[in-house]
Parts: sequence; C-alpha cells; structure tokens
Amino acid sequence: MKYSLSNVAITQVQQDIVITVFEDSEFSANARALDQLSQNYLTQLVNAKEISGKQGEVAILRDLPNIQAKRVFLVGCGKKNELNERQFKQIVSKLITVVNETQSAHVVIDTTEIALRNRDFYWHLRFAVETIEECGYLFEQFKSKKTEKNTALKEVSFYIGQAQRDLANQAIQQAVAIANGVKIAKDLSNMPANVCNPNYLAEQAKKLAETSPLLQFASIDEEQMAELGMNSYLAVSQGSRNEAKMSILTYKNHPNPNAKPIVLVGKGLTFDAGGISLKPAEGMDEMKYDMCGAASVFGVMNALTQLELPLNVIGVLAGCENLPGGNAYRPGDILTTMAGLTVEVLNTDAEGRLVLCDALTYVERFKPELVIDIATLTGACVVALGAHHSGLMSTDDDLAKDLLEAAEQAHDKAWHLPLGEEYQEQLKSNFADLANIGGRWGGAITAGAFLSNFTKKYRWAHLDIAGTAWLQGENKGATGRPVRLLMQFLLNQIK
Repeated sequence: MKYSLSNVAITQVQQDIVITVFEDSEFSANARALDQLSQNYLTQLVNAKEISGKQGEVAILRDLPNIQAKRVFLVGCGKKNELNERQFKQIVSKLITVVNETQSAHVVIDTTEIALRNRDFYWHLRFAVETIEECGYLFEQFKSKKTEKNTALKEVSFYIGQAQRDLANQAIQQAVAIANGVKIAKDLSNMPANVCNPNYLAEQAKKLAETSPLLQFASIDEEQMAELGMNSYLAVSQGSRNEAKMSILTYKNHPNPNAKPIVLVGKGLTFDAGGISLKPAEGMDEMKYDMCGAASVFGVMNALTQLELPLNVIGVLAGCENLPGGNAYRPGDILTTMAGLTVEVLNTDAEGRLVLCDALTYVERFKPELVIDIATLTGACVVALGAHHSGLMSTDDDLAKDLLEAAEQAHDKAWHLPLGEEYQEQLKSNFADLANIGGRWGGAITAGAFLSNFTKKYRWAHLDIAGTAWLQGENKGATGRPVRLLMQFLLNQIK
C-alpha cells in the first residue's frame, strides 16, 4: 500500500474522501464544509435517520452535489473524544473492508478530528497504517488455489495540516516498518514444522542479514553447543533428527560503537510434542507456534534495519525441536547447564526453560545493557491472562515499568506478574540444584523464577506470550505479537 499526505482543501479533493461523523448529529469541521457545499445533503441524511454517527457505521455517498469526489465515506465514531485504541482499530478495519468492496483505488482520510482519547495525532496515523496493513494479511503459501483479491485500493492519503507534516511522515514510516516486522513474524510462525525447523530459522536469519550492512549473522550448532557446555539445550533436542541451531543477528548502528547492546532472546521450539511427557493429540498441530518468540525477534530485527534506529541490538533465535524418540531425554534425568547449575527434569514438556537457560547464559559474553527473553512458555500464563495480555516478569522494576509503558503505548498489552524469592521454594529438588517445574500453582511465575537463576549478571525481563502469540478457532494463525511492544520499547530507548 502507498501512503501519502494531503493538505488540499477537502472540498477540492478529487479522490474518494473519508470523513468522520459523531453521535448526536455532530459533524467534524470537514464534514460541515461538505454538508454546506452539497446543499445540506448530510444534514438531510441525519434528519432522515439514515446516518447516526454510531461507532463503526460506514455509509457510502455517491455523486454528492457540488462535490468533486466520486464517493464520500461517512464513518461513525461514536461520541466525540471517547474512542479507545481497540475501537479505533475496529473502525479502521471496517472502513477498509467497505472501501475494498467499492473498488476505490485511492482514498483521502480526514484525520483532523479523529476522536481517539488520550492520544495525539502521531498515534492516530500510526494505528491507522498498522491496521490497514493488518487487514490485507493472508498466509496462503501452501494453497494451490489462492484467495482472489478483488480490491483496487492502492493508495491511502491522510488529510493533515502543514504544521503536522514531519510528525505524520514519521508516524507512517514507523508504522510501515513495524507492520512489516509483524507480517514476517506471522509468516515465519505460520510455517509448518516440516518446513520451519531450526536450520530453516538459521537460513532465514542469514538471508535477513544479507539485506543490510547493519546486520551480521552467526549460528551455533550442536557440536559448538557441546563444547560450550550447553547440555540443557542439547538434551531437549535429543529426540529429534532435526539438530538444534541457535541463530544470532547482531545489529550495530549506535553512534557509540562500544555502546552495550540490548539483547532479545526468542524461544524457537519449531515443534513441541512434549517429548516423553507427550502432549494430548488435540490441538498439538498448534505446537508449530512454539517458536513465536524467535519469530517476534526476527520481525523486530527486520523492522530495525528498515528504520535504521541508532541502537546496538542483538537478536537470538534459540532453535530446537522437542520430540519423543529412542534418544529423547527423560523425566528424572539430571542436566548440567552451561551456567554449571544442575536441573532435575520432572517433565520433558517444560522444555522451553531448559533451552532458554543456556541461551541466557550464552549472551553474558555480549556484556548487555539488558536482556529480554520472549517465549511461548507456559499454559499457566494463558489460564491467568487469557489471550489479551502477555505475561511480564522481571528482576528489575525499572525495566518492567519501561516495558509496560511501551506495551500501553503500542497497544500490545502486557501484565506485570510477581517474581518474589518465595517462588524459588517450589523449584527445590532432592537431587539437583533446581527442578524444571514448580508444581501446579503459579506455573507461569515459577517458570520465570527458574529463568531468573540464569540472569544474575544483567538487567533482565521475561515475556510469556503463550496466550498472545497466536489465535485459535476460525481465525487460527499467528498474531506477530509482541513485535509492536518490543519496537516501541526500542524507539523509547532512543528518546
């Protein structure tokens, strides 16, 4: 989609126009101008109760008197200044659906009075562009018959004042980059596990690095992991013929080349059958999504290169596959992690933390400013928070606060869960330093508590995205979360 800006008087615009109307017969300034020019045509519709300004209502007016535009789309925004982010995105999505049905090729959207509460002009544009991009997403790489695209829409212009031009351009540029990051994260997540294995993740990371001089690629294979003592990571991979591979993308663009990097570690279980502690058959196909943490890191690295942000960031894709087999690790096994701590395996389906603990130890060598791991880690987090908020845990309150702020700004919500030392009590083992599960209660928190034992040398936060990384049912598919949250966090680091 092409995005542009327009400050031609709305009454002179020749392209199709989108204007807002509110409940209680309240028009925006541009709606009033069109109404007056069209001999009170809009007022007549209101009086006839054909339009009400109800939230999400979209009316198409054709060939209005004295109006050059062929079509005028009237969009109901409810009561003025009362829209929240979710409602705004729903309205934009409904609008684009209606526009596509008309075969309109170019629309000019009046954004001057969009009533999104507690948000400024920048966010109106950014959310609009992100939503428009989301509307066009399809994953049909493996379908022999593709969905026929009937839309003619090629360009969306935003009507703005001249003084807002720089901020508008920034909003569009950042929205497009973030939307692209979300898209490629979704594409990677939606790939079937017979295609997307740990080596495939590494290949995609290598290809991404080849697109930008700001990126460098490296990978760690199983032989190197063994030399490094990453026995916990390797144990999870034992049951699979697809070897584990950890991919590392290094982005360097900070004005100070010696600035400490921000490190993002993504869980990349390209398929998780649970190992010997086999998962139920129902819904197991969705365990291809157990690599959504790695996919989100991949999406962030793509957006970073597109925006060329002045930061140093390292993205780690911890690729692995957890299957039952003759060589699979077992409940009761005791593993020695890269950090030297021993772990008693009580459940082989608590594998993500066993991969991540070695990955979190490995990244110490980068002397990071901070580390954030992103993982579809626990079903317990889904029980606690559902599909709306990602779980956030951190040993650093300031870092947690910054991530929550970014989540709120980007409307990619997270919820701060506690991480007190009392949760460590549930991880005690009679035979090793730690058990890999802490019992039924507080399962998302005890998983975070387990990881915290391997993050003593840097500021650290953990995002459990088990409930937010993909949708189930009729709309089944990856969401690309939390790319928006992470990108907003990185944008805030520049400020």
